[in-house]
Amino acid sequence: MLFRRFLFTPSKITNDILQIPTHELLQQLGYVKQASSGILHWLPLGLKTLRNVEGIIRRRMNESGAHEVSLSSLSQRSLWETTGRWSNTELFKLKDAKKKDYCLVPTCEEEITWLMKHYLTSHKDLPTIAYQITRKYRDELRPRGGLLRGREFLMKDAYSFHLNSDDAVSTFENMNATYDKIFSDIGVPFVSAVADSGDIGGDLSKEYHFIHESGEDTLYQCSSCKAVSNVEKCGSYPQESNQYLGDVSVKYALNQDNDTLVCLYYPANRQFSWNLALEALDNDIEPKTKEMTNEAVLSKFTEDYDPIFNGITRVMDVRLNSRSNFPDFPLKSYLKNNFAQLNDYSIVDAEEGEICASCEEGELESAKSIEVGHTFYLGKKYSQAMNATVRQQDNSDVVMEMGCYGIGVSRLVGAIAQVTRDEKGLKWPSSVSPYKVSLCANEKSLEQLEEVRTHLQLEPFTQFDAKATIGARIQQSHSLGIPIAIIVGPKSWPNVEMEVRADFKSNNWETDYKKLHTELKWEYNPESQKHFVHNTKVNDVANILLKDL
Repeated sequence: MLFRRFLFTPSKITNDILQIPTHELLQQLGYVKQASSGILHWLPLGLKTLRNVEGIIRRRMNESGAHEVSLSSLSQRSLWETTGRWSNTELFKLKDAKKKDYCLVPTCEEEITWLMKHYLTSHKDLPTIAYQITRKYRDELRPRGGLLRGREFLMKDAYSFHLNSDDAVSTFENMNATYDKIFSDIGVPFVSAVADSGDIGGDLSKEYHFIHESGEDTLYQCSSCKAVSNVEKCGSYPQESNQYLGDVSVKYALNQDNDTLVCLYYPANRQFSWNLALEALDNDIEPKTKEMTNEAVLSKFTEDYDPIFNGITRVMDVRLNSRSNFPDFPLKSYLKNNFAQLNDYSIVDAEEGEICASCEEGELESAKSIEVGHTFYLGKKYSQAMNATVRQQDNSDVVMEMGCYGIGVSRLVGAIAQVTRDEKGLKWPSSVSPYKVSLCANEKSLEQLEEVRTHLQLEPFTQFDAKATIGARIQQSHSLGIPIAIIVGPKSWPNVEMEVRADFKSNNWETDYKKLHTELKWEYNPESQKHFVHNTKVNDVANILLKDL
């Protein structure tokens, strides 16, 4: 049968369905089905969309020279203990019949390093990039947003190996260029931002985001230098320094030698930034003290405290002044000669309207966003721990430098749906849509519809309820997010009508229209924004339009 209702979609789509949250809408329209919190099953429409996204990523990764692999989802405990990450509370852990411990991988730095060190033996083998598109697992305490934050997800993770840091940074920059191509191919506006490396580690990090009010992340852009960074890496200065008169909070830390108490003072009504504190002290802070309470830091410092040999460094946020309400200092004895103070550093999260710390000229503008990709320069964090070395030209061994590059593929599907949808339903860009076009007609026009199909090389969506009216079929096509609905009816025959659902990324089609509309028997009505074309030319016109959608 030409028209037979798609098994997983509703026979009728109501306005109530079209107003529900995106993760519920994807279920109602037959893209995915949630089995339990954070766990979803992919249905045919969703799977076609997911594979289209995969295809874009895979093509660009292959162009970059990366090797595609597929690692096991099971990873043994010993590897994660080697890198100190077995204690991660978001790991799904399990035992086999012999009581040996494993985890379901959330990311594969350990496994890929173990694998590649068996094949990378000489400097001649470098640089090398390996990537995979596989399922990952994270024991999220509070999964939310459907595809945006789940316990099981599809991820593209790539890893690069290098002889030295210069080569690693070069590949980091090249991979960011590859990411620019990937997200440009997808066709949804995106921004890239300087970011924090988080638990992955490393010295350089960049995030890719879709700007949207529903996002959990906050980005800042400078009105002058246009630099974009996430809140964790954004430095800012107040419009006027040293004006804060309220209560002051303090975060205690130790330097890396553990012989100096670091006292970080900041306004109590602001959020302390560990990253900016690190910058202020040239990274000379003991990492373990980040998660320690002030009481625990003071206890550790005073275990062997000697006023003669131990120092104290106070760091003052630029917003404070001498009249601010400081807390009491915890130590009763210290030598002034061992006491240092650093003034006018910004050590709190930025806020909109403050001055950009990068150029010190423009003001910061904020926007909510959804993160869809992340790149890292790792340095030797994993290769050092796992003794991943290669032989240099002088026959000495050196630990390899590494980078890693991730895209949440299933998350990306959810994010695209979220940022492009409107009151009529989903609105996929043509690059990822499960179908590029639909064929809509009533039962009286089946013969004409079959003739259109003979001219159409694109696979059309026709799985409508046999009892549905042509209007209901058009509505369903639009709600599913199919970029173009081709409408066949007796009034316009032998011409067919084309309604464009997707957003235009450019207007290049207008140039083609001016040149080819006579040859292609193509008419455009700017008032209704509908296209009319002879049925024998429908494939040509559809392809012209799809290039811009």
